[in-house]
Amino acid sequence: MNDTQNTSTVEELASAFEEPPANIELGSYGIEDWINLAVFWSIVGLVFLQFFTRYALNNSIAWTEEVAVAALILLVFLGASMCIRTSRHIQVDVLYHYIPPTAALWLSRLVDLARVLLIGYLTLLIYRYISLVADEHMVSVRVSRAWVLYPVVGAFALMFLRSVQVAWRNWRRGYSVLQRPEAFDGTEV
Repeated sequence: MNDTQNTSTVEELASAFEEPPANIELGSYGIEDWINLAVFWSIVGLVFLQFFTRYALNNSIAWTEEVAVAALILLVFLGASMCIRTSRHIQVDVLYHYIPPTAALWLSRLVDLARVLLIGYLTLLIYRYISLVADEHMVSVRVSRAWVLYPVVGAFALMFLRSVQVAWRNWRRGYSVLQRPEAFDGTEV
């Protein structure tokens, strides 16, 4: 390869490293983001430990898979809390473009209320479910299955609190992501 085919010069490449670093804003992250980061990396560590002991040492550690699955369950429900906080769940908003603004406002408030009630009820159900399985133990680890489900109840409770928070913000703002999705995805000027 000769120099005429190269589109960038050494000076251009060197100047790219002289640019000031971008400002990092950590204020937009919630507690569930940081917990999810820790849970994710613990899953990575557990899966690597399982892989290493199974294929390199030819003697796998049995409990790593079950603990990784329990951590993955927590990761999913904490991720759902993140999606509620940022209004990133899948939603159908096409109807809101065809109905009058007042009806769209009240319909979106009804959706917020339904979400709060549903997640509150699910939190209660998972809490009651723990009493049914409290005596069961995990297969490879002699730990009660309730210890896996208590963090899930916490994630559901956080989802409930986040859905109340989102409903309150939507009420005060006067619109939701269903009515004006462009206000939430950064395309509105």
